[in-house]
Amino acid sequence: MTKNKKVIVVGAGIGGLTTALYLHRAGYNVQIYESVKTIKELGVGINLLPHSVRILWDLGLQEALDQSAIRTKELVYYNKFGQLIWQEARGIDAGYHWPQYSLHRGRLQGILLNEVKQVIGEDCVHTGMHLSHVEQHNKKVQASFIDRSNEQQLEVVECDFLIGADGIHSAMRKQLYPQNDKPIYGGRILWRGMTKAKPFLSGRTMIMAGNIDEKFVAYPITAPDHSGYCDINWIAELSVTEAPDRNEWNRLANIADFAHTFQDWTFDWLDVPSLISGAEYVYEFPLVDKEPLPKWSFNRVTLLGDAAHPMYPIGSNGASQAILDAEALYVSLIENQSIEEALLDYEQQRIHKTASIVRSNRQHGPEIVMQMVHERAPQGFERLEDVITYAELEEISNRYKQIAGFHKEKLNQVGMKVSQ
Repeated sequence: MTKNKKVIVVGAGIGGLTTALYLHRAGYNVQIYESVKTIKELGVGINLLPHSVRILWDLGLQEALDQSAIRTKELVYYNKFGQLIWQEARGIDAGYHWPQYSLHRGRLQGILLNEVKQVIGEDCVHTGMHLSHVEQHNKKVQASFIDRSNEQQLEVVECDFLIGADGIHSAMRKQLYPQNDKPIYGGRILWRGMTKAKPFLSGRTMIMAGNIDEKFVAYPITAPDHSGYCDINWIAELSVTEAPDRNEWNRLANIADFAHTFQDWTFDWLDVPSLISGAEYVYEFPLVDKEPLPKWSFNRVTLLGDAAHPMYPIGSNGASQAILDAEALYVSLIENQSIEEALLDYEQQRIHKTASIVRSNRQHGPEIVMQMVHERAPQGFERLEDVITYAELEEISNRYKQIAGFHKEKLNQVGMKVSQ
């Protein structure tokens, strides 16, 4: 029986909260410990692919997501001159049984947090508690937390197993891998913002334009308001050889650092300079990931989400993979006799798949088509078929869907592996 078994989830992000809902469904006493004192709906836009949406719908979140998100209709790649390279339908418009959603990352976290408090209880979330260290004795885990309200106070909590879902700077991962595990800079800086603007193209389109050295991404994350304006999430990305010399991995940015590169990117269907200048805030993120780990699970402790497999934000996959982790962990726990066996089974289900995505994203994932066209036609083209074939484009798109786990036919054949 699981009803008397206690599990600690370290981190109240997207992966941690989804995991908490599934572990509660499995019958565990779930307690969530979060380092920040107040959980706020912060951040910028995010995409959820159909394989992760299937899981969130299984948790009963379809209505909340439809109220807060846009069902992405299509993904379109362009060169820096606004010339079309590749266009494909997404989500239900592509024939999946589930949509692809675009929404504010903080809103998604808020939806999950609200569901956790309603389903599990308000008192299961402990904020301002930073993980200090973990010990294991006699099939129990003892987790020590620093109380952020009193940095000298250490609270020790005992549980039956622990999930480290505390992000790329995971304290749990640092204890398991104390050496040579710093974020690896990928040679590019991302500037991210949100701007009130008129919808473009279909009104539910995600666009990417440019190449490896200079790229712009934009997509709506809210429906138009009464004036016809919506929130457009955008990302400007440039190659910057030297890594930023600081420990802060996101900060408010100065648009003068990058906006000049995009000053001529005014297309019939999108005015990039206006989007950049119209943002109230712009945040700077160096592109980083970490080397895939050889092991996540250590007896009754394991890692999940960005703590286990931080990856470049390419292919709209980071949050989706954390959600897939949560379901895989749940299935492993209900299918295995012991917690140790379950955590090892979960690791084997996910560690190789996520490592493949990390490596694919380092090679630019499906976005490589923009670089291929740039290298073959740096000044633009008259006919796309003279530059790249449809077969090449389709093969790259399908290969990444296979790697990331959302190939349409396979995903649509997946029944609900988790029972109510």
